Amino acid sequence: MAANDASDLVRLAVGPRNPAAEKMIEPPEAQSGLDRNFGFLVHDVSRLIKRRFDRRARQTGLPITRRQAAVILYIARNEGVSQSEVASWLDMEPIALVRMLDKLHEEGLVERRAHKTDRRIRTLWLTPAARPVIERIQIINQAIREEAFAGLPAQARDTVINILDGIKDNLVLQEEAADSSPAAAATPLVTVNGQVGILE
Repeated sequence: MAANDASDLVRLAVGPRNPAAEKMIEPPEAQSGLDRNFGFLVHDVSRLIKRRFDRRARQTGLPITRRQAAVILYIARNEGVSQSEVASWLDMEPIALVRMLDKLHEEGLVERRAHKTDRRIRTLWLTPAARPVIERIQIINQAIREEAFAGLPAQARDTVINILDGIKDNLVLQEEAADSSPAAAATPLVTVNGQVGILE
């Protein structure tokens, strides 16, 4: 199928003409240039979301950063999780996470407990005081999502989320394969128009 034909099909799926949505489905040759680099674009979106969160948190008097909020939400979904698991999920050095947890503990939001069977492991739990903070975090997150997807139809929002989920799953599989087989880490994984390269 030609690129223009694909674009027409997506336009029919997402509804009436919308410049922001149409930019998402332009053929690659119409969007060439360094500003279209996938890795930089994802990084920029993440950076701006963090900046918007930190700004809104300051404006509403919420005394935590975006990364601290991410830790709180992760613990809320996985109470009793170990410190090492949180550090791995955030891709943080353990000592940096310890400092962050110290701050959250001082704020009365997180408590550490010894593991039931392994005293060397510290597990993380939320305090009752964290519950209203989670509600405020979720309100800020929802507002930022509305800002990020402004001008895009609901179908396009769902498409973006599904695509990012698929990209994440693909990369997780590649990381797991690389961890289990050193040879896999040296194998080129990305081919675009017959050219092998690095996904950025």
